[in-house]
Amino acid sequence: MTTDFQTAREALGARLRELRTEAGLEGKDIAIKLGWQTSKVSRLQNGKQTPTRGDLTAWANAVGRPAAETELHGLLAALHMKQRHRSWRRQLAGGHRGRQEIAVRQTENTKMIRGLEVSRIPGLFQTPEYARVIFDSNAEFRGISPTTDAAVEARMRRQEALYDPEKTFRFLVCEAALYHRSCPVEVMAEQLDRLYNLVGQRRIELGILPFGTQLRRTAPHAFWIYDRRLVIVETISEELWLTGDEDITLYERAWEWLAEGAEYGAPARRLIGRARASLDLA
Repeated sequence: MTTDFQTAREALGARLRELRTEAGLEGKDIAIKLGWQTSKVSRLQNGKQTPTRGDLTAWANAVGRPAAETELHGLLAALHMKQRHRSWRRQLAGGHRGRQEIAVRQTENTKMIRGLEVSRIPGLFQTPEYARVIFDSNAEFRGISPTTDAAVEARMRRQEALYDPEKTFRFLVCEAALYHRSCPVEVMAEQLDRLYNLVGQRRIELGILPFGTQLRRTAPHAFWIYDRRLVIVETISEELWLTGDEDITLYERAWEWLAEGAEYGAPARRLIGRARASLDLA
C-alpha cells in the first residue's frame, strides 16, 4: 500500500528529475558533479530515498538553478509533515489488525508509557468485549472490514506487557470515560471492574481526573507518550506521530499538569466504584 509519505517522496523525486532534464543533464552527470554514486541519484529521483536539505541544495546548484533550493526545501518539509500525519483511511484500509500489530511492537520497544484518555478506557486496560465493541463501532463508522477477532487478539496480546517487570505504565483517565458508554451495560460493568482491580498494581499508576477538579490546563484530546521518543495523538481522521524534542517536552508538560489534579489509590477506586454503581443492571 502506498502511503502519504511515499507519495510525497515520489513527487519530490519527480521534481528533481524534472530539474535535471531541464538542465540537459543525465543522472550520471549529476553523480559526477556531486561526487555521488549513480545509485544515489537513481534512488532520489525514484522516491526510494529521502534526501537531506544538503542534498537538495547541492542538486539545485548542480543543475544551475540555485533559486530552486527554496522550493525543494519546502517540498522536503511537506514530506516530513506527511511522515507525522498518518491517515486512518490508509492505515485501516485492510481492517484494524495491522494497526494493532504496530501497537504491540511499539509497546514491546518501550520502557515507560504515559497516556491520557478523555472519553474511553485505554486500550491497554480494555476487556476483550469492550475492545470488540470499540472495533466494531469504528469499522462501521469508517466503512471498513472490521477484522475484529484478530484485532482483539492483538490488543489482548499487547496487554501482556503490563506484567513485564521492565516496564512502567502511567495513565490518566478523565472521569467522563467511566460514564461514556458505547457498549451494553453488562460489558461496561465488567470493564469498570477490570479498571478498579488495576488501581494500585505494581508498575501501573492509574489516575482518575474527577469532574470537579481544578486544572492548570484542561484535557484537549487523548495522547500517549512512549519513553521520550514518540507521542501519538489520535484525531478523527488521522494519527499524529510526533518525535521532535519540543513536541515531546510540550506533551510531557501537559501530562504533568493534568496529573496534578488526578486521584490515585483509594480515591480513584471510589470514583470507579461510583460509576460502576450508577449502571442499571436490572
